[in-house]
Amino acid sequence: MRRGALLAVAGAVALGALNTLGDLLWARFVSAHRMFFGIVHGAVLSLAIGLFLGLVRGRPARGAWGGTAVGLAAAASFYVLAPVLGYAAMFPSWIALWIGFAFLDSRGLGAATGRSAVVRGLLAALGSGLAFYAISGIWTRPRPGGPDYTYNLACWTFAFLPGFLALLTGKVPRE
Repeated sequence: MRRGALLAVAGAVALGALNTLGDLLWARFVSAHRMFFGIVHGAVLSLAIGLFLGLVRGRPARGAWGGTAVGLAAAASFYVLAPVLGYAAMFPSWIALWIGFAFLDSRGLGAATGRSAVVRGLLAALGSGLAFYAISGIWTRPRPGGPDYTYNLACWTFAFLPGFLALLTGKVPRE
């Protein structure tokens, strides 16, 4: 349990840093939101999440490939939902992202089976979805002077932590 919690914190900080770098790139180089950049952003972040989970589970390549697929699907879901929901489409897409990672972690990486995988996926989606909503002000109400990257790092770390905790804590079946 302790190892899983430490890994979850490490993963949340690493992904928080990567997403904060993404915030910096969006602020400096992307003058208007473009679907191409959003899909690339989602795929890169999800590749990193998948790689991290794959490293933890001893299957890094499978994790990276699976993570990229999950990210592409979640990013595409945002652009399908955005015409109806606007930026609020980020919330169901974020939840779908974590459900996808629970599926990857269980089926693709062999970390959980059956009911355990479903429970972990729902906990990851719910916990991370609520945390994501809580930090959404970093893009719905941006600071007038531009992003505060230290604050963004803390926010993104907070948003990733419940998902990693749900996936990485508890018993993992032995092969």
